[in-house]
Amino acid sequence: MAVPLNQALRVGAYVVKQHLLGRKRYPLVLMLEPLFRCNLACAGCGKIDYPAEILNQRLSVDECMAAIDECGAPVVVVAGGEPLLHREIEQIVAGAIARKKFVIVCTNALLLEKKMHLFQPSKWFSWSVHLDGSREEHDISVCQDGVYDRAVAAIAASKARGFRTIINCTLFDTAKPERVAGFFDDVMAMGVDGISVSPGYAYERAPDQQHFLNRRRTKELFRGIFARQGKRKWAFNQSSMFLDFLAGNQTFHCTPWGNPTRTYFGWQRPCYLLGEGYAKSFKELMEETDWDRYGTGNYEKCADCMVHSGYEATAVTETIRRPWKAAAQVLRGIRTDGPMAPDIPLADQRPAEFVFSAHVEQALTRIKARKQDEIAEAE
Repeated sequence: MAVPLNQALRVGAYVVKQHLLGRKRYPLVLMLEPLFRCNLACAGCGKIDYPAEILNQRLSVDECMAAIDECGAPVVVVAGGEPLLHREIEQIVAGAIARKKFVIVCTNALLLEKKMHLFQPSKWFSWSVHLDGSREEHDISVCQDGVYDRAVAAIAASKARGFRTIINCTLFDTAKPERVAGFFDDVMAMGVDGISVSPGYAYERAPDQQHFLNRRRTKELFRGIFARQGKRKWAFNQSSMFLDFLAGNQTFHCTPWGNPTRTYFGWQRPCYLLGEGYAKSFKELMEETDWDRYGTGNYEKCADCMVHSGYEATAVTETIRRPWKAAAQVLRGIRTDGPMAPDIPLADQRPAEFVFSAHVEQALTRIKARKQDEIAEAE
């Protein structure tokens, strides 16, 4: 099992508690984005398409701690942008660990060897290094040569220092099952502690719009990958039920509140992938968001999504609610042939709304007003 036992037990106990309390919606993982700026410009990324004034903004350590306390999720994933660009990133991580949160820092690893000394190995802490395939495939994905080799070197350094280190892999429609299977063999040979894998989400602002997977293609791809697992077992940092879902064997609905996201703009509605509105508080996010307007079958932008940030929480909840079903799935393994589970119909989904520009303009207005106030105070 790639997920550490102490983490699995603690998260499981947390989920059981929520069910006993009768809570319909609760967070599982806080997606904390203390900044948007990155030192790469990947063609499939929609996270960094902001004016420089916004890319220069950071959440403070106090703001990050307030978000962690307010949310209460047992796991904190620190993402971005590239979080190692944040000058106080080690304080954010230390503060989260002090609160007994399992912390995962997602990084492209370009700064990892330089900044590793700022952190200490811990049962509460993991690095998640972004790798989208073999050397050629990854460097194409991130639009820069040499990144794969630097990431692999950083993984080796991280493991040598005693850090728990996983990789996160995003797949697009250029992925070939045999090549992905070979890549999974390679990363396990590197000694990584686990693999997180997900199909890419079709960000509306991503420069490359041609290579996102639809749901049918996603299921066929993952069946092809899992069918090629050989003697070397792949350790996934994800639930078996979620992987079974990727292979088309489960009909799941998205639970976007399971991975709430805090960014510079506020609490992002409805999820990590879609920024269509922002709440001032976590309470407002949970209680005032019209969740039924989102998700596959409800909204055009969600039609092809099978991403872990929306469906992993669903899989975990299903495991707790129906442990016999989850146990049977584990014993059976991931089925790679035969009929697929029924998919969610799209006939009644509402059309996409494009509201990104409005959020950016509002943020720029606030930044400009704040700067004017600072100038006035200085005078």
